Amino acid sequence: MNLNDRRRKLLFAGLVVVLAAVGIYLTVASPSHESDDGPQARSSATATNAPGPSSTPSGIQSAVNPGDFDIYRLLPFSRQEFATAADMAQRFVAAYGTYRYDETPQAYMGRFTGLATDDLQQRLGQDAATPGIVDQRKREQTVAQGSASLDRVRNIEDNSIIFLVTGSQQLTKGGTKTSDTKKYAVTVSRDGGSLKVYSFEPADAGQAGDTG
Repeated sequence: MNLNDRRRKLLFAGLVVVLAAVGIYLTVASPSHESDDGPQARSSATATNAPGPSSTPSGIQSAVNPGDFDIYRLLPFSRQEFATAADMAQRFVAAYGTYRYDETPQAYMGRFTGLATDDLQQRLGQDAATPGIVDQRKREQTVAQGSASLDRVRNIEDNSIIFLVTGSQQLTKGGTKTSDTKKYAVTVSRDGGSLKVYSFEPADAGQAGDTG
């Protein structure tokens, strides 16, 4: 064997060793072939289906300045809606206390058109048509003129506001004039796309709220 043959054999042997080492490395280091449901696929699916960050809640994030603090940004009703609801509560109580002995129950019920829900309007008409009430008012020739004042807000929910309202009446019965006042809790609620008086009751029949 000459020197050149020996060198070629040594070179060939070295190449075999190197190729074998590379094959072993690739076998150990490369990831095994997994199905589409393997960890990598599940990780991608998780990233795709994970909910995004929640939107920034509405409200006041800047420092509160008492000079221009807008409380309506923290309420479920806008300033306009709040004013509309308050106006309805006041007008409702005034209408409730206004009636005459010589008017029909339908005329009395008509005062609540646009102010009260249909169900409440019907109940008020039925009450006004009660034979005993109709007969007594005719006998005494009763005339009542109602007015109302807003006292305060009792409660605010997502779709309703409860106002405390004082109703005043100037009564004439049999030619004698008297006056009377009563306090009511009036609930104004969203009714479709508008606000309507949903219910009312004597103020002391409900929860008065925090009495401290």
